[in-house]
Amino acid sequence: MPFTAPEPFTTRPTLKGTFGMSASTHWLATAAAQSVLERGGNAFDAAAAAGFVLHVVEPHLNGPGGDLTGVFATAANPAEPVVLMGQGPAPAAATREHYLSVGLELVPGSGALAAAVPAAVDAWLILLRDHGTWELSAVLEYAAGYARDGHPVLAQVGRTIGAVAELFTEHWPTSAQLWMPQGRPPAEGELVANPAYAAVLHRLAAAGEGLATRTERIEAARREWSEGFVAKAAAAFASQPHRHSSGTDHAGVLAEADFAASQAGYEPAVTFDFRGYTIAKTGPWGQGPALLQTLAILDGFEDEDLDPSTERGVHTILEAQKLAIADREAYYGDSEVPLAYLLSKEYAAIRRELITDKASAEFRPGSVPGHSPFSPPLRTDYVPPALAGANGTAAGTGEPTVSATGETRGDTCHVDVVDRWGNMVSVTPSGGWLQSSPTIPELGFCLGTRLQMTWLEDGGPSTLQPGKRPRTTLTPTLVLKDGAPVAALGSPGGDQQDQWQLLYLLRTIVGGYTPQQAIDAPAFHTTAFPGSFWPRTWTPAGAVVEDRLGEETIAALAERGHVITRAGDWSLGRLSAVVRDPETGVLMAAANPRGAQGYAAGR
Repeated sequence: MPFTAPEPFTTRPTLKGTFGMSASTHWLATAAAQSVLERGGNAFDAAAAAGFVLHVVEPHLNGPGGDLTGVFATAANPAEPVVLMGQGPAPAAATREHYLSVGLELVPGSGALAAAVPAAVDAWLILLRDHGTWELSAVLEYAAGYARDGHPVLAQVGRTIGAVAELFTEHWPTSAQLWMPQGRPPAEGELVANPAYAAVLHRLAAAGEGLATRTERIEAARREWSEGFVAKAAAAFASQPHRHSSGTDHAGVLAEADFAASQAGYEPAVTFDFRGYTIAKTGPWGQGPALLQTLAILDGFEDEDLDPSTERGVHTILEAQKLAIADREAYYGDSEVPLAYLLSKEYAAIRRELITDKASAEFRPGSVPGHSPFSPPLRTDYVPPALAGANGTAAGTGEPTVSATGETRGDTCHVDVVDRWGNMVSVTPSGGWLQSSPTIPELGFCLGTRLQMTWLEDGGPSTLQPGKRPRTTLTPTLVLKDGAPVAALGSPGGDQQDQWQLLYLLRTIVGGYTPQQAIDAPAFHTTAFPGSFWPRTWTPAGAVVEDRLGEETIAALAERGHVITRAGDWSLGRLSAVVRDPETGVLMAAANPRGAQGYAAGR
């Protein structure tokens, strides 16, 4: 095994079988996906069923009012990875001038002004329509049952509600009614139901009753979502002024017409070949190509320089990530992006030369012919004027990181599925967190906050523009070898998603780790760039590490100039993955043990 420092450790086995494998961030979603496979459904049926269950059981990490991205390959066309695009755009009235006119310097981290058009549900529906086999009613019944009858709530859900309890009781009464019906956050294991969302799911399934074909029935549900009762209730509720993370009250700008004008879809994946494998990601309207840029830089190093468990490897990886993510900030967005040049060998060689033995404390986007790099504000600390001097403005710790004002710094959920026919799919749903904005009482969920990833400064590739998609952090990964999908993986974690997935790829492709060994191994990431989440601050030369990297390694990194934040032994990286050996047909799955929440299943 090329990487041997230290010998790989595993908390549980990598599952192996030949029938089907599922992995996700919550055991109930994994169980639902595996149940679908057992009952004859394919990977797309299973992933959709799990996705709707995640709305119910991880409401602090995703919701129907949010968004998703996926990447998949079908058994019929395995060599062509496809992106499932479930990132909604900014509403037509979401102009930077409007936000500046109401006294905002940043798009808020919570409240309806931060809402893009919800696209997660539509994305699940088109995936099911085009590649699944099950009826919508059967797919939705898993989530509808948990929403109707209740499920044992996670401790972290209660902690999240506790962090925003004062906001709920003082400013968001509809959220308090749903999430604190007894005047307190729910305790771990307490049965929590969401009858309003159960009713939404039943109405979507019923929308197609009497229509002749499965496709027509799913299309009827899509219309009910985008033009029917969901759009009407969401737009009407968002227009009522309410408290935002800025500490001020505003009405949202999302309208019924925005729902009707937006729909999910498919796009070709962006790919990069690394050490004999093809890595497939979203386009630069997501952060995915930054992982590919990082791999392009690292491809010029020897294998022994890429071990994420050694001082040299950690340093090299951190420095490469800083350079790639600086380019993300300077060039990425829902616009014309010079991606071919950014992924070229010539450009990677130029960027590679900037890596020295010392940690850089600079923000260093590269130079691209014919393009001027956007320079985002580099704030090391930020308190909105309305909250200056107030208590509870600093974000707390945990999963996700939630402040008393409701903003969340980047957490989500994830699901991967592979079936016996060779279909493979990886999806990262997010947004619409219970703490994102006030609950819409008729619907049982709230709007998302993805617009906080746009800037109000003029002229940038991710400056807020009506109809443009905010640059999302959602970034699942598909890995192919010799024209066949061999792995699907992803992780919660906002800006850290691709950073943690990079460690998995290096450990499995270069280091020879098994999937579970790679997931269990110590993780780290850089914070040396403006964060995608409000309040969008950065830490020059910042590096967050798990203590399991070892005292000697951590001390040596600090000696090189990295500004170290120690996160504990088991706190970073929340990946799951499914794997298929195209030669033998053996399937594998692995999931994150951190937090005792993510599980894999299969046979």
